[in-house]
Amino acid sequence: MSVLVGRPAPDFTAAAVLGSGEIVDSFNLAEAIKGKKAVVFFYPLDFTFVCPSELLAFDHRMEEFKSRGVEVIGVSIDSQFSHNAWRNTAVNDGGIGQVQYTLVADVKHEICQAYDVEHPEAGVAFRASFLIDEEGSVRHQVVNDLPLGRNVDEMIRMVDALQFHQEHGEVCPAGWNKGDKGMTATTEGVAAYLTDNADKL
Repeated sequence: MSVLVGRPAPDFTAAAVLGSGEIVDSFNLAEAIKGKKAVVFFYPLDFTFVCPSELLAFDHRMEEFKSRGVEVIGVSIDSQFSHNAWRNTAVNDGGIGQVQYTLVADVKHEICQAYDVEHPEAGVAFRASFLIDEEGSVRHQVVNDLPLGRNVDEMIRMVDALQFHQEHGEVCPAGWNKGDKGMTATTEGVAAYLTDNADKL
């Protein structure tokens, strides 16, 4: 399993269903996220079990992502037609409804292999999420095994932490949340932060 943090996010071009419902043959990551932050997340398969809960969790937080200028892109090995059918299946019937973000078709497994998140036996992607900055570099990644649903709120926290660091130059200590104090990355800064906050960690 590769660590992509600190490296350019692998680019890709593939068929996809956009958040508008339009099916396109050549969705390109670099073009779609140019100059913006993005979350690219992988999930095993359409019409399965943990997956719809995760895709709905992302969709229910789209205003949070949009307000932060973040593009959200889902990827699985299903075709664009399967993605479209799942979007057109009601939530009460196990579907995901009209989710507001792009779903990419990785039918040749090239994308999950480029991100090194393909399950070695099942042949599907692990539940992997990548936060990409405006320069196209991966700044955060998390990979869950197939039975373990991810925490989308944690990704929003990571977006906030990255934005805080970019705006203020300070670093974000353990458990940092939006509105909390940061830490100056010096010996004096650490001492000052711990003096006020060590008992809260």
